Amino acid sequence: MSGGFDHDERLARLRLIRTPRVGPVAYAQLIARFGTARAAIEALPDLVRRNGGAIPAIADAASALREMEQVERIGARQIFRGEPLYPTWLDRCDGAPAMLVIRGDPTLLQRRAVAMVGARNASGAAMRFARQLAHDLSVKGWLVVSGLARGIDTAAHVGSLEHGTAAVIAGGIDIVYPSENDRLQAEVAERGLLIAEQPPGVEPRARHFPHRNRIIAGLAEGTVVVEAAPKSGSLITARLAGEFGREVMAVPGSPLDPRAQGCNLLIREGATLVQSADDIVESLSPIGGVSVPPLPLFASSPPRDVGDGDRDAILGLLGPVPLPVDELIRLCGAPAPAVQAVLLDLELAGRLERHAGGKVSLTA
Repeated sequence: MSGGFDHDERLARLRLIRTPRVGPVAYAQLIARFGTARAAIEALPDLVRRNGGAIPAIADAASALREMEQVERIGARQIFRGEPLYPTWLDRCDGAPAMLVIRGDPTLLQRRAVAMVGARNASGAAMRFARQLAHDLSVKGWLVVSGLARGIDTAAHVGSLEHGTAAVIAGGIDIVYPSENDRLQAEVAERGLLIAEQPPGVEPRARHFPHRNRIIAGLAEGTVVVEAAPKSGSLITARLAGEFGREVMAVPGSPLDPRAQGCNLLIREGATLVQSADDIVESLSPIGGVSVPPLPLFASSPPRDVGDGDRDAILGLLGPVPLPVDELIRLCGAPAPAVQAVLLDLELAGRLERHAGGKVSLTA
């Protein structure tokens, strides 16, 4: 791939991604600290040993190469974070995936995108509205992003299939879920873009869907919720969009329909009320005519080595209850790069767990 990493570095990055305890945040910080995945892999054993942890089993080159070949055999490709094709808006998210697997038209990633999510058991009226809304947005040149689930997701993809749609799935790129969307998933891969984070062959599990939702929210400048119950996954996606600094929009519904309660709640809390594609375009029109995704927290500050004082202060504030990283920084008074470095060391040593919303806790 022009402008991307060479074969050896891509292989090393995949090995690093598949190494236990190296999640997306740790991966990004290791690359920031050591410059390349090859250097990070060489440094990892000493880094973990210094922090009292058991050295993780670094993924071997042979298994990484098999995965790369498998992706190629099924007509897909891997895009690593830091390569030109990696989506700009997603790259600006803290904890963005270290790699995406895609099938379809990669040029769609260059378009401005809107996420559209909603209830799986959506009403017929809501599905019709979502389909028309997605169609109108795609005709205007927007990429419509959703999760290929039943209900609103399906309606959004069907409406935008002809002019520009992207589906983010929870399992491997070659796994169809739900089964009734097998034809639609194939059409998205052929005429739009199919996106996965998991390796090929991985069946979707409940724990994979929150990860998928963060990609949906991160790819788009704004997220539209068409119909959703108060505690639905769609509202989680909307919350993630808000945490990423993106626009949150919702379609109002009847207060007599429980499926509309989530949207009405979002609007009451400040989400933009949407009745047409024009409302969405207007809401996402940048001031001054330039659209720039917000920078993620601490993105420009690579981790650095820290002294025992900083480390002790940070450790003293951590416990089994998840604590937001920005709150940890305020409480300990240490510079953000110092906090990053300590958290990275603890994570690699198996002593730290990361949670949604930029929270961390010590493992039991």
